[in-house]
Amino acid sequence: MNIRALTRGDGVVIGAAVLLFIASFLDFYSADCDGGPYCDDIDMPNGWDTETLFVVLPSVFLIGLIGAGLVIAGRFQPESRKVSGLTLDQWGSGFVVVAAWDSLWSLMVTPDKGSPGVGAILALVATLASAAAVIATPRVPALKAPLMPAAAPAAPSPYGAQSPYGAQAPQPGYGYPGPGGAQPGQPGQPQGGQPGQPSFGGQPGPAGQPAQAQAAGGSDFAPFWFAVPVARPLYAEDGSSSTIAELAPGTWYLAVEQRGQALVAQTQDGRRGVLQDTTGIQRG
Repeated sequence: MNIRALTRGDGVVIGAAVLLFIASFLDFYSADCDGGPYCDDIDMPNGWDTETLFVVLPSVFLIGLIGAGLVIAGRFQPESRKVSGLTLDQWGSGFVVVAAWDSLWSLMVTPDKGSPGVGAILALVATLASAAAVIATPRVPALKAPLMPAAAPAAPSPYGAQSPYGAQAPQPGYGYPGPGGAQPGQPGQPQGGQPGQPSFGGQPGPAGQPAQAQAAGGSDFAPFWFAVPVARPLYAEDGSSSTIAELAPGTWYLAVEQRGQALVAQTQDGRRGVLQDTTGIQRG
């Protein structure tokens, strides 16, 4: 599990789930008894009082907490993994929206001589915040940003060309991330007598294929290793919308070609595709 897969919108969902859990233990309704002598003796129900609020517990609190859990769990699962045709975060998004509606409805049907308690009000705030987050995150860049920013790249060296992505391009005969990386086809062999770094993403390219043959971006482009801050799809090279793989955070991939702002990336098993969203990638 890589926490860098979480977005700021997911952070809002997590915070709203914590607030919803706290609200479940607070009075869901309060009594309007006009200061009568028995007001202090009235025990108002909370969300876990199944005898009085047998509908509120599953329809507001449980479905809201389960929905938030599914949204977060879906960030660590590939998009191809679905349940009844929907991904986990899509199921979770539906759950939290239903919880928000049920929470609002529970305030509309407050019993006679009663009013919403602090538990009901906090539950409404939490479910509305969670529903707004799951709906707005795919559409608002500020919420799509990683919750934990990627580590800052190392300071550029005076040796080697500069990449359009703001970090130093690798030296000829690229290797694994870090100085003195091993050459493709020569695992563990040092460059210039320096100890080699371990592989982070597998051997690039078919066995025996020269490394230089993969650099199709011209003389100004040198292949480099990179990692994505969040899971991102890798599209087919023919320009279609079909997805051939999904790049996961915490794994190094090899960029072998540049196409405008996009990169042609190679996975551990040798598949190649176009990474269209290169914002926030971490250079190796």
